[in-house]
Amino acid sequence: MPTLAALLAESTREGVLWEPLDERRIRCTACGHCCPIFEGQAGVCKVRFNSGGKLRVPWGYVAGAQCDPIEKKPFFHVRPGSLAYSFGMLGCDLHCGYCQNWVTSQALRDPDALAPVRRATPEGLVRQAVDSGAESVVSTYNEPLITAEWAVAVFQEARAAGLLTGFVSNGNATPQVLEYLRPWVDLYKVDLKSFNDRHYRELGGRLQPILDSLRQIHALGFWLEVVTLLVPGFNDSEVELRSIAGFLAGISPDIPWHVTAFHADYKLLDPRDTSPEDLLRAAQIGRQAGLRYVYAGNLPGNVGGLEDTNCPGCAGRLVQRRGYRILDYRLTIDGRCPTCATAIPGRWASHKPLR
Repeated sequence: MPTLAALLAESTREGVLWEPLDERRIRCTACGHCCPIFEGQAGVCKVRFNSGGKLRVPWGYVAGAQCDPIEKKPFFHVRPGSLAYSFGMLGCDLHCGYCQNWVTSQALRDPDALAPVRRATPEGLVRQAVDSGAESVVSTYNEPLITAEWAVAVFQEARAAGLLTGFVSNGNATPQVLEYLRPWVDLYKVDLKSFNDRHYRELGGRLQPILDSLRQIHALGFWLEVVTLLVPGFNDSEVELRSIAGFLAGISPDIPWHVTAFHADYKLLDPRDTSPEDLLRAAQIGRQAGLRYVYAGNLPGNVGGLEDTNCPGCAGRLVQRRGYRILDYRLTIDGRCPTCATAIPGRWASHKPLR
């Protein structure tokens, strides 16, 4: 019986994000590993491989596709209340023990990860997005950097249909892939998992490529929001949280930072669940560092006003949320506070949310 890798190898085409190294190896430039790959071998992600001296990349299938509230991504400064058509493939360049999407992300590493795939076309996916009333199309569920060529093909169709496009990513990018994505990607959410290189190596990566990518993502003009899943005993020390918040504020105080609650999942079952008090403490650290928009997630109704967007000028509440629901929306059509006219950075709609 063919292996999953062998079956997926049939759903590939020649990639763009690679370069020859010598007569035996090529280098993939889709993620921060920059894997040198010998003939017949795959990179760290296990889905990009060298065949005949050329890089083959995933193409023509999805392992999941559905409409989600855009707040679930989470993007809080992008068309609140709208739907995001979300799609994903298989594989990841990291191997986080607490991954909530491990069935798709770890399918090539973990025999217990059984994610069925189906054939798809960019035109068909965008047609479904439009028919579902989505206002954006987002590559998520696995690491989109390693399937960047496929995402761009989908996003080209999405842009033609008037939809926003976005990545939900670990941020382990390269300058090459970000330049490749820039013409076709509007929104970029990065999971900044730690500010400790040793911790990142435990997850299969390194800290520096993520930090470099965050700077470049912002500099290139993507709309950037950052999430840190607060894992007790792993990344929740005051020193680490101050480092994360200070780093983001140093790029821009307008970057929304989401601190979200961990619950035991996949292989990481020992730490206790994140409490509301943990999130409130982290949010306070973020604000003390100068970040203007700090949010707490995964514990709806238990974090005071930390689900809401408030004006940094007059402190008025502009968007009231509970979980993924929009309860009140007061921004003007040009994204300003109606009380003091402060401009709120984001990608706002020209109409109020319907829900």
